Amino acid sequence: MRAPDLLSCRDEKPFQVFPISTLQFHSLDRSIDRSLALSDRSLGLAFSLGFVRPNEMARTSGKHKSSKLVLILILVGFLGLALVADLLWASSSSYWEFDRSEGVNVLNVEKEKPGKAVSERVLSATFADLAAPELQWEKMAAAPVPRLDGAALQIKNLLYVFAGYGTIDYVHSHVDIYNFTDNTWGGRFDMPKEMAHSHLGMVTDGRYIYVVTGQYGPQCRGPTARTFVLDTETKKWKDMLPLPVPRYAPATQLWRGRLHVMGGSKEDRHEPALEHWSIAVKNGRVLEKEWRKEIPIPRGGPHRACVVFNDRLYAIGGQEGDFMAKPGSPIFKCSRRNEVVFDNVYMLDDDMKWKDMPPMPKPDSHIEFAWAIVNNSLVIAGGTTEKHPVDKEDDIGWRNVPI
Repeated sequence: MRAPDLLSCRDEKPFQVFPISTLQFHSLDRSIDRSLALSDRSLGLAFSLGFVRPNEMARTSGKHKSSKLVLILILVGFLGLALVADLLWASSSSYWEFDRSEGVNVLNVEKEKPGKAVSERVLSATFADLAAPELQWEKMAAAPVPRLDGAALQIKNLLYVFAGYGTIDYVHSHVDIYNFTDNTWGGRFDMPKEMAHSHLGMVTDGRYIYVVTGQYGPQCRGPTARTFVLDTETKKWKDMLPLPVPRYAPATQLWRGRLHVMGGSKEDRHEPALEHWSIAVKNGRVLEKEWRKEIPIPRGGPHRACVVFNDRLYAIGGQEGDFMAKPGSPIFKCSRRNEVVFDNVYMLDDDMKWKDMPPMPKPDSHIEFAWAIVNNSLVIAGGTTEKHPVDKEDDIGWRNVPI
């Protein structure tokens, strides 16, 4: 039935349209039907009750002929009205269905097909039509040492690379610097002895690098809550207020004058953490005496990208679960646990509430230092997905989503 669909569709538009309803048309049709039936029954009733006798009809045939003519004209009139009403309804519905849609964005909602998921968001065609940035890869000078689960941040033409596993039994405790201008490595210097060696939370304001919590030592040793700041111009370290509790690989970012630290893994290295703290900082100094509790992240876990763009904070990807220390092992030997990599994307808005954003095309983890913003697109390179490493660049079609 077309008219009910039309009405329900119109009810959702910015302005309301209420053409004559099907019920009204049906009422009108039934009225016409009743009128026609009443005329027929009235004529039959006149015959059956003997109000008009046949011999009288013969004597007054001229009068009856004129009466029949009037009755026929009345019936034709009713039929004509019904036809005109029907034509008006058809033309009205056709007009509103086609002509009005030219000035209003109409969302055609199809019935969900079994077995197929329905997207929660419809993206603007403007962004869906944007082409991906053309990425050309070039091999550069190899790093001085291999690293796993370290950290890296760019400031101007320099890339600072921190800590990380050398092997499962050995961790680095220094910083190497790569120069983009001349494609060279140099300027190595040491980290504080108390600083974590892997699974670091880290962010920079363009000069100072804030280093938060992380794992201290090799294998699957415990985390430390110690926090430091590095002045990259003087290469001097300062101690900062420790995090309330230690975490592994929390999402870390500077936003609106505050250092935000959220998620990560709890002290057992496996259970995802939801806590979110912030503290005011400026020019490498902490401006408050304690960390402030913020709204928890909707889904906890380590190894996610944390991005600020257009004054919005985004948490992207990550995982739940990680290797744990084998119970009773004197060296905290790592033992495999179930890891769930996810594609969730969250945005923290002006009201300090998390909003779900379009997910990544596929789950991705270990991307906290593997992203860059290129021409208003977020580019994520590599990462770990479904427990297996990936070595392909991933600006992943998801580039079409504005951040």
